[in-house]
Amino acid sequence: MWLAAAAPSLARRLLFLGPPPPPLLLLLFSRSSRRRRRLHSLGLAAMPEKRPFERLPADVSPINYSLCLKPDLLDFTFEGKLEAAAQVRQATNQIVMNCADIDIITASYAPEGDEEIHATGFNYQNEDEKVTLSFPSTLQTGTGTLKIDFVGELNDKMKGFYRSKYTTPSGEVRYAAVTQFEATDARRAFPCWDEPAIKATFDISLVVPKDRVALSNMNVIDRKPYPDDENLVEVKFARTPVMSTYLVAFVVGEYDFVETRSKDGVCVRVYTPVGKAEQGKFALEVAAKTLPFYKDYFNVPYPLPKIDLIAIADFAAGAMENWGLVTYRETALLIDPKNSCSSSRQWVALVVGHELAHQWFGNLVTMEWWTHLWLNEGFASWIEYLCVDHCFPEYDIWTQFVSADYTRAQELDALDNSHPIEVSVGHPSEVDEIFDAISYSKGASVIRMLHDYIGDKDFKKGMNMYLTKFQQKNAATEDLWESLENASGKPIAAVMNTWTKQMGFPLIYVEAEQVEDDRLLRLSQKKFCAGGSYVGEDCPQWMVPITISTSEDPNQAKLKILMDKPEMNVVLKNVKPDQWVKLNLGTVGFYRTQYSSAMLESLLPGIRDLSLPPVDRLGLQNDLFSLARAGIISTVEVLKVMEAFVNEPNYTVWSDLSCNLGILSTLLSHTDFYEEIQEFVKDVFSPIGERLGWDPKPGEGHLDALLRGLVLGKLGKAGHKATLEEARRRFKDHVEGKQILSADLRSPVYLTVLKHGDGTTLDIMLKLHKQADMQEEKNRIERVLGATLLPDLIQKVLTFALSEEVRPQDTVSVIGGVAGGSKHGRKAAWKFIKDNWEELYNRYQGGFLISRLIKVFLNLNLIPFLFPYLFLFFLNFFLCY
Repeated sequence: MWLAAAAPSLARRLLFLGPPPPPLLLLLFSRSSRRRRRLHSLGLAAMPEKRPFERLPADVSPINYSLCLKPDLLDFTFEGKLEAAAQVRQATNQIVMNCADIDIITASYAPEGDEEIHATGFNYQNEDEKVTLSFPSTLQTGTGTLKIDFVGELNDKMKGFYRSKYTTPSGEVRYAAVTQFEATDARRAFPCWDEPAIKATFDISLVVPKDRVALSNMNVIDRKPYPDDENLVEVKFARTPVMSTYLVAFVVGEYDFVETRSKDGVCVRVYTPVGKAEQGKFALEVAAKTLPFYKDYFNVPYPLPKIDLIAIADFAAGAMENWGLVTYRETALLIDPKNSCSSSRQWVALVVGHELAHQWFGNLVTMEWWTHLWLNEGFASWIEYLCVDHCFPEYDIWTQFVSADYTRAQELDALDNSHPIEVSVGHPSEVDEIFDAISYSKGASVIRMLHDYIGDKDFKKGMNMYLTKFQQKNAATEDLWESLENASGKPIAAVMNTWTKQMGFPLIYVEAEQVEDDRLLRLSQKKFCAGGSYVGEDCPQWMVPITISTSEDPNQAKLKILMDKPEMNVVLKNVKPDQWVKLNLGTVGFYRTQYSSAMLESLLPGIRDLSLPPVDRLGLQNDLFSLARAGIISTVEVLKVMEAFVNEPNYTVWSDLSCNLGILSTLLSHTDFYEEIQEFVKDVFSPIGERLGWDPKPGEGHLDALLRGLVLGKLGKAGHKATLEEARRRFKDHVEGKQILSADLRSPVYLTVLKHGDGTTLDIMLKLHKQADMQEEKNRIERVLGATLLPDLIQKVLTFALSEEVRPQDTVSVIGGVAGGSKHGRKAAWKFIKDNWEELYNRYQGGFLISRLIKVFLNLNLIPFLFPYLFLFFLNFFLCY
């Protein structure tokens, strides 16, 4: 599942909710006890302690679910009939199942070859989302059939079996019935054993209006009139493979589709809103390429006869990997050939790659319990890049991975309140807490490091062993390590346990000495902390795969070692005195590097002449910014490196530099230095802006379009005069219909005119939002509305966030945009959240959107506490400048 996902940066990947909180802000609020005290002082309850939890008893388990559901798209209710073939493993007079927001009408159990026994009571344990069915006599061991009639609500919470509002081409508002079951919401659609390890097969039937599309995990095998109503039909689907409840899905609504077959013969369809089938073609192309790629990579065929990808109007996550029926936000699946920007195409390709990877890794082989969620999501978040690199090599996607996932994970994992990748999960209420950048992005980063350590050939061999051994079963993290260890002969479990079972990561300090024709390196590791030096008693240690390159061949590792101790000396043979040496080739190892002053100085020419590869240039400057923010090195060293990037042509390197400068700009917005940092930004970005210009040149490609949008947006936001004037001119022509802005220029132009505009500009933007037919365009506008600076306009944007004009999943994006737009915006957004907390909580309770909202507001009130640190930090910064 994607909790967000957008390229080119994780700022867009996590729910499209605006920029991530600056690491320094997070750092100053990192202690969990301090966070709880702060919540109390704000008048909000602290997060509850972990509740005791027991998994379902093992005395009765399902073999097959025969499920028929009849949703009412007018009254927003549904009726259900369940006949579950079950195995009684231990004699009992009760059956305990998961059940939430469902009313059971009748229940009975019929032992095979014996009389039906009717349940005499239904005891709901609402807090644990369970129901106990009591029977008047003992159910003996053996098989039988459990029958349950029930009713439920098509809720508006974007979880379970819920309703999604859409508008027809004629302008009529209608509703679809859709599902989102991960992690623990299948129980809101039907009583079930809702744990990932309790697998069964499913026979699903839907009773729906005859003019609606009905979809489920498998292909349709029968469609016939419903005897009680001539306006309804009963649609029956083929039996599924053995699978977990959280992967079951069904959709009822109005959709068009485009279709093809993969080269392996799998039927692939992309379902779109009516009239928008053309917008599904890009995702269809990606999916048709992706299925054979994964089949070849895993050497395991896709096990279902079809796969559907469908765009859902109201959808909390980015996408969900339901087996054979993958659900997406519209913006994660639909591409308009004329009106979608380059970053949206890349984003769709990544999300499709992510969800289809789950068809094997997660669906075919499933985690035994939510403790192993990271493995599902971390693996899919890594291999999606491998897939996109295969489909679109021109995207330079692995360099973007470092900026989007790797460095983002390091920012969060350097905090005192991070958590290990693998977290013990008990009560289902805890599951949403680990759908975060540690599980996804750090998980992906350590899998990438592991792949590099093992080598692609042995990695693929180990993956095949794992999938073959555990197909249609459940597995734990240790099972994957065992398969990879058998394939590679390397100590995989020992190495990886240091990365998954303890939080944080190391800082590798390195200094060099020339010894005749060789270079002696002295390495030491210690935990990297955003607050500076580690202060605990026993500093954790990691087994660190380290690669070392030199200027003799910057793209190849001269030496690979496994650093399994706190300190180590390494000798590089035949390295001349004038050659530079760099650790972490490709920025693959999940650690930061601190070089001695002499070593850092020697690397600067490699940045200037671009002989150091882009991904290494990016990693080097990102490490330095992080070390400076942690107070470990002087900002002088950061500025030296920034100066060396004068010839930088790479989009992703510029993107990461931009992000780091944005953090400085945000912090300085509360000081007298704010205008100086804006001038500094203009000086840094003006040369590349002049080289690029506003319009594409012959021979330019995907990355040039991304770079142009980034640079113009940065210059426009900083108030660069020429950029501001041109943005206003082009915006006026766009609004008047004289010359429509290209999709790649809309975000930077919208941002620029709003940042330096007035109420009229905001009104025009809101009008464009209302007129937009594409959700991508609506989201594009929503993300920049917070750039406006005037207090009354900021309040207007916040009010708009809760209006009917904004889809519920996008409200937090608008609020987050305001919070990140200016210091006035931060204060206003904070007050708005307090004033509207009850409504926001009721809207998002029980899902991860509420946690994202909390993360936004926890960082709104921190700026006043930063002044002492800021004064010292930026006095040094500008004295150097």
